[in-house]
Amino acid sequence: MPTNTLKLTSPPPIPATHRFCTAPMLDWTDRHCRYFFRRMTRKALLYTEMVTTGALLHGDRERFLAFHPEEKPLALQLGGSDPEALARCVVMAESAGYDEVNLNVGCPSDRVQNGRFGACLMAEPKRVAECVAAMRERCQIPVTVKTRIGIDTQDDDAFLDRFVSTVAESGCDTFIIHARKAWLNGLSPKENRDIPPLRHDRVLRLKQRFGDLRVVINGGIDTLDQAEALLADLDGVMLGRAAYQNAYILADVDQRLFGAAWPVISRAEVIEAMLPYLAKELAHGTRLSTLIKPLFSLYHGQPGGRRFRRWLSEHGHRRDAGLDVLQEAARLTETTYGLTD
Repeated sequence: MPTNTLKLTSPPPIPATHRFCTAPMLDWTDRHCRYFFRRMTRKALLYTEMVTTGALLHGDRERFLAFHPEEKPLALQLGGSDPEALARCVVMAESAGYDEVNLNVGCPSDRVQNGRFGACLMAEPKRVAECVAAMRERCQIPVTVKTRIGIDTQDDDAFLDRFVSTVAESGCDTFIIHARKAWLNGLSPKENRDIPPLRHDRVLRLKQRFGDLRVVINGGIDTLDQAEALLADLDGVMLGRAAYQNAYILADVDQRLFGAAWPVISRAEVIEAMLPYLAKELAHGTRLSTLIKPLFSLYHGQPGGRRFRRWLSEHGHRRDAGLDVLQEAARLTETTYGLTD
């Protein structure tokens, strides 16, 4: 396989910016996925899966807060609605080295609603403001809010304006807006990502009304062409499903959206750059099937991509599966391209 031309083993510190981010995705953006994303982009701001205050206060906080230094810049997303609990958790996050803490006010699942956090908090803007104020008082890192354009029948501009203005009074200056409303009853979380109409226009209008705030858009962004177009009027874009359905889209982010001078890394180089990390994780007992989950989409849409995924599926689940499985999948795929002998 080719020599890695993008040296990411010890990347220089990159200041966190919201110009381009990857979304917090439950059961997806774990530390292995984030390390993989970072092989392709130095500049993107990465987000963890949502972690609840209860998990940090009463669970294995070291496991929930763990990350590799090379994942930075990195933001922790928290779920909760108790100001004091959130304040305690943001102290942990800052101490652990996170660059930002984000409050989840967008998840519509029943479990989240039962815990009185997520999208249902849009109906309680004063509570959200109290949470943000308590968090900001206890830390120096930014505290941001990720939310929707509305909930149920409360989905007009006036409702969104009241929410944003109330929370902004607590000192929050960055809002990540999923450009769909959430139905709190009747739709599953998956359906809430697809069925409510996508309304980028609502987010664009919000930015016009709140020019002093940083507004980042999320939802329905599938290409960097779309991202570039939206950045003409907004402060940032957040990529969700496209980042795991077609991970290699991240390889062009630094050059196209940040003007980086370093070369775009190839898919084969991405795999080579992952090998030392995977070897260490395997030595610590992590199963290969867990480690390579985010890599399945690396050759999405490319000749040989199906062969790559099939090889990983058929051989990666074995208990004794090692690096040779990934290396052989890449060799077979790269041979299909005619890039290797």
